Order: sequence, then structure tokens, then C-alpha cells
Amino acid sequence: MRHPERRLLISVDMERYSRRSNLQQYEAQQNFHTLLHAAATDVGLDRVTWTTQQAGDGELAILPRDAPESRVIGRFVPELNRRLRAFNSSRTPAAQIRLRVAVHQGLVHLDGANGFPGHAVVHVCRLCDARPVRQALAAFPDAGVALVVSTEMYRDVVCEYPEEMRPERFRRIEVEHPEKEFREPAWLYVVDEDMSSWPSPQGPAPTEGDPVDARPARQPDTGRQARPVPAVEPGIRTGDIRVRGQNAIGAGAMAIGEIGRDLNLRADRDGGDR
Repeated sequence: MRHPERRLLISVDMERYSRRSNLQQYEAQQNFHTLLHAAATDVGLDRVTWTTQQAGDGELAILPRDAPESRVIGRFVPELNRRLRAFNSSRTPAAQIRLRVAVHQGLVHLDGANGFPGHAVVHVCRLCDARPVRQALAAFPDAGVALVVSTEMYRDVVCEYPEEMRPERFRRIEVEHPEKEFREPAWLYVVDEDMSSWPSPQGPAPTEGDPVDARPARQPDTGRQARPVPAVEPGIRTGDIRVRGQNAIGAGAMAIGEIGRDLNLRADRDGGDR
């Protein structure tokens, strides 16, 4: 067994891959590799030197020791997002490619018998598969990339060497996988989107292929602040009689409700009802 090496790790996953037909999955895989390769080349990264573990809907990449972390996060990810937006603009929703991208660093064994052993590998994959990341990408239908980074990457790279990134646009989230006893903080950003009004994720985790919408329901803007509704029993009370349903009240008015007859309400001269 070789000693583990400290490396930069990237986990990438395609949105709604399982909903595609066989042919669409085949084309998506081809376009996925083409777009990642073009984005890396454009910012001076050589994907040939990346050690990758492929999956149908994404990949786990272990970058070389000398890979510049700030260039990966601050330039490669924005370039990938631009290319995805341009690619998707001329395609139907079924043919579009939108990605969840997670970045972390740590010790990893490169000579595993069935993959890459190491807690850092598990960590970056958990980040990529997190419910808040899925919901955030779904909430911005024009976006190409939802980026999630570990706390260490946010502190050491995003905040110190942001390149094209804006640290203030990241949102702190909790990544939870209770069934796997995993809970860690992370930092999330849907690239080139304003997440200031994005709500905290709620509800059950979406399953692969299900439509997800984390956008808050919009209320009509009346220009007035909503008034609190008093917690009272509905209806009109007149003496010992309460009327529910369609009703009206006032001098000479008629209240119609559930009491089984019409009730005439008349105001006498001193202002009292009878």
C-alpha cells in the first residue's frame, strides 16, 4: 500500500440524468466530457493529468499535486458555468446539462483496489449529493453550475484568492445525510446568481428524476402590509344567535346562514341591536 497523498478533489454530477432516454444519456455523457475539457483547457488546466473515477452521470476527479486551487475554483468553475449556459440556451430542457460541483481537499489513496479510499473522497461526494445543493440548482433554472465547497476551501481559497468568484455571494449550509451519520457545514453558490433571497431548504430530500423547486411561493404585491387575522370564531353574533356562511350586518340588513331562517337586524334609535 502506498502512502496517501493530499490532493484537490472535485465531484461532479449531472442534474436529472436518470430521466433521460438511452440516447439522451449517451449524448449527455459525450457533451459532459466535451464541456469539462473545453473549460479546463481555456483556463490552462490539463484534464489529461486528472485521475478520474467515472460514473454515468458524473465523475470524481483527483487533481495533480501542483494543481492551483484558486484557478480551479475561481476560474475553471466560472468558465464551465458560462459554457453550460451557452450550451443550454439552444437546447430543450431534456437535452440541457446542469451540474452540481463539489470541491474539497484531503488525503487519498491512489492505489485502491476498487476506487480511491479516504475520508476526503467520502466528504466531497457527500457535499455533491447534498439536498441543499440539489434544491439550489433547481431554484435557478438558467444556471449551469451549483458549486459547493468545504469550509476549508471557502476559508483558504474562496476568501483569500477568489479570482472571478465573489465570497459574499456564498451561502453557508448544513450538509446532512442522517442515514450515513454525516453532518458538516459547507458553502454554496449557484454561479452568477443572486442567492440573497434563496430560502433555507425544507422538506424531504428530492429523489433523482423528480422535479424540484426551492423557490418561495410568490404572494401578490398589494402595496400594503398584511394585517394579522384575529383568532375568533367565524360568523356574526347577535345576542345568543351566531350566523355562519353568507352574511351582512347593519341597520335593516339581512343575515343568511346556518340557523335555518332569515334574521332581520334592526338598529333602534339608541344604537342597540335587537
